[in-house]
Amino acid sequence: MSVKASPEMQKIISFLDEIGLDIIEKELDTTFLPGLSLGPNCLYIDYDKLLYPGDILHEAGHLAVTSSVERKLVGTNKMSPDWPTQAEEIGAILWSFAALNHLKLPLEFVFHPNGYKNQSDWFISNFSTKNYIGLPFLEWMGLSLSQDRALKEGKPAFPEMLKWLRD
Repeated sequence: MSVKASPEMQKIISFLDEIGLDIIEKELDTTFLPGLSLGPNCLYIDYDKLLYPGDILHEAGHLAVTSSVERKLVGTNKMSPDWPTQAEEIGAILWSFAALNHLKLPLEFVFHPNGYKNQSDWFISNFSTKNYIGLPFLEWMGLSLSQDRALKEGKPAFPEMLKWLRD
């Protein structure tokens, strides 16, 4: 079975389409993550070169935590060379954790041993014990709520998301 036809990929493709992020199948040369690149409000995927399908959710997280105005500039020379910031990187990591939960995929699907500068186990350990590094950032963007705030507002707490894309 091809990577593209796998049940996990079908879940991811459907989810990203549902939240408004485009996937464009395209032949890619050298990229930071094999088989993946970002463009204006889209992910470019070269399924022949894609090594870790879970990386798609992390890259989608980068788009999701970027403002809607800047999201249209991703991959162009108009995008700030400082993008993503360290806060946006942490936000993308936590967003991908929420997406994994939503899609009912195992943590190792995104947090595989060959990613995150050998810190995948550290992220898995923290998220498994509900130590959600970066949650104040997602809360500030209006994407999710901490347990305390969710209780006060009568809304779902993280890892449930109030919305998937930053305004």
